[in-house]
Amino acid sequence: MTPKTIVAFAAHPDDVELSCSGTLIKHAKAGHKCVVVDLTRGELGTRGNADLRDKEAAEASKIMGLAARHNLEMSDGFFEVNTENTMKIIREIRYFKPDIILANAPEDRHPDHGKGAELVKKAAFYSGLRKIETEYNGEAQQPHRPAALYHYIQDYYLKPDFVVDIEDLWSEKLKSIAAYSSQFYTGDSKNTNEPKTPISSKAFIDFLEGRAGQFGRIINKQYAEGFIAARTPGVAELTALI
Repeated sequence: MTPKTIVAFAAHPDDVELSCSGTLIKHAKAGHKCVVVDLTRGELGTRGNADLRDKEAAEASKIMGLAARHNLEMSDGFFEVNTENTMKIIREIRYFKPDIILANAPEDRHPDHGKGAELVKKAAFYSGLRKIETEYNGEAQQPHRPAALYHYIQDYYLKPDFVVDIEDLWSEKLKSIAAYSSQFYTGDSKNTNEPKTPISSKAFIDFLEGRAGQFGRIINKQYAEGFIAARTPGVAELTALI
């Protein structure tokens, strides 16, 4: 096996944990380099604050076995699909040189998710153009375009093009989510004075388990995570699809 580099981009810290952390944990355990790049610090979140979210993201990163995690500090809720932000992502792509990019769902309940998906998809293409010149830490970068880009599925149900078996990693996925204890239900009562939100109750955790079970059923597994391919995937032979 030749180790690959997988970079998951997320509009907010916790997007990856909720949607594709099982997949990242699985690939990190298999020896691949897994990285997360958050576009914002999630400063508009109702519960907690940006500084706390930074600490939670760092803890979740350890649980997932990430090789690195960067934050581009775009404006939560108000970042735009524009040249400045596209260039920020291009620099990250050229720095990490991913074989595979994971990105937000192309359509979702939170408007930032769709914007994040569009930004990353554009940047993944433009990153391969030689006439777009960038520097990282004062050094000129070389063009790089990933072999594949997949969108992880978030709050809205979107029909997946494929699913990844995480049956044996469900408990570790839950631990990565629980690292954001200011955001989500963890079974204790330390956040009872915080405002209730659509994602702060046990019902939301149950929803996540139901969704993973729904995707797992497709492949006769207990749990799976779903992805949408930005372009039609190709395989060397039919047996690769078994």
